[in-house]
Amino acid sequence: MPRSLPPLNALRAFEAAGRHGSFSRAAEELGVSHSSISRHVRGLEQRLGVQLFREAARGVTLSPEGRAYLGQISPVFDVISEATEAMTGRASGVVTISCEPTFATHWLMPRLGRFLDAFPEVEPRITATISLADLGGFEADLAIRSILRTVPEQPSEVITNAPLYVYGCPKTFSDIRHPEELLTCRRYKDRSGDSWSEWFEKAGVDAQGLVQSQWRMRANLAIEATLAGQGVLLISAEIVERYVRRGDLRRLFDVPLRSGSYQVLAEPQAMRRRAVRQFRDWLVEEGAPFRAG
Repeated sequence: MPRSLPPLNALRAFEAAGRHGSFSRAAEELGVSHSSISRHVRGLEQRLGVQLFREAARGVTLSPEGRAYLGQISPVFDVISEATEAMTGRASGVVTISCEPTFATHWLMPRLGRFLDAFPEVEPRITATISLADLGGFEADLAIRSILRTVPEQPSEVITNAPLYVYGCPKTFSDIRHPEELLTCRRYKDRSGDSWSEWFEKAGVDAQGLVQSQWRMRANLAIEATLAGQGVLLISAEIVERYVRRGDLRRLFDVPLRSGSYQVLAEPQAMRRRAVRQFRDWLVEEGAPFRAG
């Protein structure tokens, strides 16, 4: 006897909309239009002879019948997803992460042991690279990037958005008392653009005519140069937090400059896997002390 199966696309549309409580977010996840999700859901309701969703103030909400159906359908999709990953060599507990080198080296790796202790069944595979992974092409499950003014195309969460401060080696810059003294120092930064001029303006220093270097040292190298006492560094607080705690660097002035955030971008299909969600949620929780508003 043949199975009584609704069209797969209709089931995918219903399952995604039920999980998100939104046709729009389901459309984003599946890469289709809002009207396509609506059409598939209405077709499924006609086939089943029940109302699966009800209109709500924001989006839609599942009916009792829809909630019961979702509870049976969603685990089946998870099983199919895990079976597919196993066939393609991607175990369900493996999470691939593409991460900017600065964040990976100075923030993520020193904390990673806490994640491994809490989730021993998950295997994070981290690649430190300045190239943005093609999440849609499944090059990575998650990508951690510094976001300044653009809006990511993929769903994202802010990990940290700590302000930039000026840091220096305590032995070398113990005599610095006023921000204008930094005009004569060798200055490094971890952001492109005119961030030093912005910081001097915030500090009340007339920096008109300040010559901006056409070459920007990578942050990993700039941190090492600053630790060696070769200059001062304008960088976000979370990146050098452990060096400050150890006394290797000190904040020279309590003048913050807000400039962007580090965010975790997620491949929507990958977010169906528990291991990926666990790592994403852990990142966001770890970043809470370095996140404002």
